[in-house]
Amino acid sequence: MKVVVAGANGLTGRIVLRLLKEAGHQPVAMIRDFAQRDALEALGAECRIGDLEKPVGYAVRECRGAVFAAGSGSKTGPEKTIDVDQNGAMAFIETCVRMNARRFVMLSSIAVDKPERGPESLHHYFRAKAIADRHLQASGLNYTIVRPGFLTNEPGTGTIATGDDLGPIAKETHSVTREDVARVLVDCFAQDNTVEKTFEMIAGETPIADALKAL
Repeated sequence: MKVVVAGANGLTGRIVLRLLKEAGHQPVAMIRDFAQRDALEALGAECRIGDLEKPVGYAVRECRGAVFAAGSGSKTGPEKTIDVDQNGAMAFIETCVRMNARRFVMLSSIAVDKPERGPESLHHYFRAKAIADRHLQASGLNYTIVRPGFLTNEPGTGTIATGDDLGPIAKETHSVTREDVARVLVDCFAQDNTVEKTFEMIAGETPIADALKAL
């Protein structure tokens, strides 16, 4: 499947590109600057220009799957979070609907339905992600929404814990590696039972394949 990745040049997005290629898909990296092209093409991706704050039809054309792994970043304020994590995600979803990219996997966040579970400094982020998630759920696309805890850059373990609500969150207990998150995002394309599922995930003891089959 040809799969467009929003946020392809990010730390998680780059892993997603590599894993999509390894899984036999055709990854399409949506990038804002062709200076990023060489590194992403080395991961096996086709690169197309696209900016979430502008029309992205060119990047999505001919794709039948999509991964939203973009984010405004931890150092930006509420306005940029709304621009990218909320409005940018919603516009990307609408483009996928219009251009028939039917299979959509969303990288969301733990605690978005109950911001009080997390630090107050992240409440604006949780609210923006929740709005985008609801927009996807109502879109008619074959969606999966993955809501990981705090992301780390350590090597993946291949094992996770999942649930609808994994309780009050803290970095010490609710973290997960980017590599494991990327693996889940990609593996969802091969698991039909993940369609129309929304779940939280953190590091755990269950192999990823088994955790997804049990959803």
